[in-house]
Amino acid sequence: MNIKRAKQEIKDTVEAYLLKNDYGDYCIPAIRQRPILLMGPPGIGKTQIMEQAARECGINLVSYTITHHTRQSAIGLPFIKEKSYGGETRSVTEYTMSEIIASVYDKMEATGIREGILFIDEINCVSETLAPAMLQFLQCKTFGNQQVPSGWIIVAAGNPPEYNKSVRDFDVVTLDRVKKIDVREDFGVWKEYAYEAGIHPAVLSYLDIRRENFYRMETSIDGRMFATPRGWEDLSQLLYVYEKLGKRPDREVVCQYIQHWKVAKDFANYLDLFEKYKTDYQVDQVLAGHFEKFAVEKLRLASLDERFSVVGLFMGKLGERCRAYHEKDLLVTELFEVLKSWKKALESAEHPWQALEDRILMREKDLEEKKKADLLTREEEHLQQEILRLLGIYRDLAKEEEARGEGKEEIFRKVKEAFQDQAGEREELIKDTGEKLQNTFDFLELAFAEGQELVVFVTELNTNPYSMEFISENGCDSYYKYNKKLLFDQEQREILEELENIEEEL
Repeated sequence: MNIKRAKQEIKDTVEAYLLKNDYGDYCIPAIRQRPILLMGPPGIGKTQIMEQAARECGINLVSYTITHHTRQSAIGLPFIKEKSYGGETRSVTEYTMSEIIASVYDKMEATGIREGILFIDEINCVSETLAPAMLQFLQCKTFGNQQVPSGWIIVAAGNPPEYNKSVRDFDVVTLDRVKKIDVREDFGVWKEYAYEAGIHPAVLSYLDIRRENFYRMETSIDGRMFATPRGWEDLSQLLYVYEKLGKRPDREVVCQYIQHWKVAKDFANYLDLFEKYKTDYQVDQVLAGHFEKFAVEKLRLASLDERFSVVGLFMGKLGERCRAYHEKDLLVTELFEVLKSWKKALESAEHPWQALEDRILMREKDLEEKKKADLLTREEEHLQQEILRLLGIYRDLAKEEEARGEGKEEIFRKVKEAFQDQAGEREELIKDTGEKLQNTFDFLELAFAEGQELVVFVTELNTNPYSMEFISENGCDSYYKYNKKLLFDQEQREILEELENIEEEL
């Protein structure tokens, strides 16, 4: 299955394993809670979906790559303990608590959350001395003589033997005690994630044209050559930073991330073209509504690859604007809810600014708790920090007005005026983004009339969650026009396929 479905399977399993009955016991007892075993190629996001699943389920995550451990660090160190058996004292070998099990307890103490996922990566690549301990771990949920705490779900991941020489096969006895999920790469699913994660538009448009280079694993006389989703995402981050630094990565730099020299060379060449297209087609001017005739004619006569690249350029720019709207909308919505709550509290508050301070302190505490439990993405954390910064400004304003002797209604009015600056910025974003979206449609219509390129553009808008959010909340006439055509074409294809199937059966 693809990585998106695998993530949902993990979340469903977590929900099922942690469901309790009327007596407070888990509906599926611990002995029947099979560990999940994720098997799939390296670099497709197995570790990443564990972080997302734990965050979305609101539980802890403790993650280990087991190949970094020795037998002693995994199961603990032996020591001698005196015990009495039948009236006689005997020396017995015990083990200290495993570092991994200790980390689970440390996590519970730090977060106050008692349930979680214990994720062990590369579980089938362990050393010979550690292999029996890993089998015991999967079969009995123990490291040495230490049991994994109740409420903790075991997830392990491994690579198939064709990707790693150190792989060990699990026997039937072990496999019959796990919930095995085979995962494969899937560009369509990754692309949905890529838009949400803000992957660089050059990477997205290149892979749209060269989908065969999304995931490649080959062996040559020089050794392994490979390109993975992990490599493309890390390269994307570098591209953004290089743009800020005024640098451009060449083939040698690309090859440090995409370790397949043919793919790296091809992408480096494409990157030069991608930058050239920005100038040739005057993308920023088009978004602002200024269309040069030569740019329209050039695009009309361009090759298919070039047309896709230009669509990718526009999607990149529009994606940035739609994402900015999404973030501003979240900010304004949360601020509005806090101020609404504050207004209600003003009726009984002795000091208006103190009532706002109380809300700031509660949010600060909540933010720290979520950070400790790793329940926030970096973007979510930044949002909460910005909300706290603005609330601090509003609190200081309320304090100043109160010191001047202003009443509660006047204080609230002043703070509301300050809040309107953020609401105004959101409205400006809506107006500007809507105009840029419509200008792009107008330009593409001039170049392609009502050709399939516009349907491709609409398909990209449908894939990007931020553009879909913007359009669903603010509308776009041209989008509705071409989306209707897209849906009609899909329905027509489905009917034709159904007719073909009927003919084959007859």
